[in-house]
Amino acid sequence: MASGTWAVREKLDRADSATRHTLLAAARRVFETKGFALATIADITREAGVGRATFYVYFADKEEVFAVLAHQVRDRLVEAQELTGLDPDDPWAVAAATTTAYLDAYADNLSFLTVLDHQAIADPAMAELREEIHALPMKRGGRYIRRLAERGLADPAADPDTVSLGGGGLVAALAPVLARHPERRDQIRADLTRMYLRLLGLPPEKPAGRR
Repeated sequence: MASGTWAVREKLDRADSATRHTLLAAARRVFETKGFALATIADITREAGVGRATFYVYFADKEEVFAVLAHQVRDRLVEAQELTGLDPDDPWAVAAATTTAYLDAYADNLSFLTVLDHQAIADPAMAELREEIHALPMKRGGRYIRRLAERGLADPAADPDTVSLGGGGLVAALAPVLARHPERRDQIRADLTRMYLRLLGLPPEKPAGRR
């Protein structure tokens, strides 16, 4: 893409971000409904209520818009494990906040993740991004569990990276249940937190007097 064209697109992204957001939301609905292979730019523009020319102001092709959406999902899942406002030395508070946030993020993005899984089979770039989506949260979790173990704040059931991977597996198993039964959200969240704490070698409830 010529540098001048790219500069124009970047300027329009800032000046008319509402249109770009509309296109992204429409593209996501189309991909989740039809899958990547069957989705067309015409489908996306029809869903967004804009002309084809408008699409090309913001995106070169459907591969690009799909990649933008995939990166957004990756960022959402990684951000779900942020410890902002939490005491990292309180594994009960961290477990309750981060496991439920990760579960919610996974369930909210479950349909798109399914499409990404299929696209990753044929697209090396998407395969790499899919790996990031799953690996980055697990690596971050493993580092945190290792820190807890080294400080005597947890007694993980296995190697920290393995425990983190197991916690991610619990989320992957429970997210479809949550998506089908949102009325069970509180119970599913509570069960996930308790199971994760068990993996950390901790009781499900914070002992009295423990800071």
